[in-house]
Amino acid sequence: MHELSIVQSIIEIATREAENASARQVERIELEIGTLSGIEMNSFWFAWQHARQGSVLEHCEADISQPGGQATCLLCNQQYPIAHYTEPCPNCGSHFIDITQGKELRVKSITIS
Repeated sequence: MHELSIVQSIIEIATREAENASARQVERIELEIGTLSGIEMNSFWFAWQHARQGSVLEHCEADISQPGGQATCLLCNQQYPIAHYTEPCPNCGSHFIDITQGKELRVKSITIS
């Protein structure tokens, strides 16, 4: 379950930022986790509930946006939504594509006190 290591990394980032600001806790964290990032959200939420106990994120509200997948065909330049990496271009059928959105995994903002 790599979701636990991802949550632990988020906790490390938030802890470092809270320490840099001499804050005691994180009130809110805004995350962006794309639908093609490979994160299983039920596992993420399970890890989130348990791993943050005793940390600066213990009482933190998490706001998560999940951008959907977008791709651009490298042969015909068609841009289109994509749900899986294996989907071909709907215009020409090519599998030579560039995933332009949906792989995100980032901390967008942290509100501390």
